[in-house]
Amino acid sequence: MELISHSGENIMRILWELGEGVVHDIIAKIPDPKPPYTTVSSIIRLLEKKGFVGHRAYGKTYVYFPAISRDEYARRSFAELMQHYFQGSPRNMISFILEENTFESDELDDLKGLINARYSKC
Repeated sequence: MELISHSGENIMRILWELGEGVVHDIIAKIPDPKPPYTTVSSIIRLLEKKGFVGHRAYGKTYVYFPAISRDEYARRSFAELMQHYFQGSPRNMISFILEENTFESDELDDLKGLINARYSKC
């Protein structure tokens, strides 16, 4: 999977929220200071080239829509994160999370419950 820039991810979040929209719709959702129309249009075209965005043409107007779901992007991004930063090891990732965060005892109980529910069938 090709990576998406921070700006590209922000535009994808807006498209997932909108469902579809023209460039002006997307710009309207971007907080101030808003980037120029041409910048947003260029990012969208790059996202389309990478397969993350599609469009429908109505004359000269293009309506853009996500070509990949938020969940699918999250799965792909997570797999990349896991491979690049944790050598593909869930143990390394969970160890990192536990070392870098402070959890309340009820949160840890919830996490233990999730693990037990998932793997009690093994």
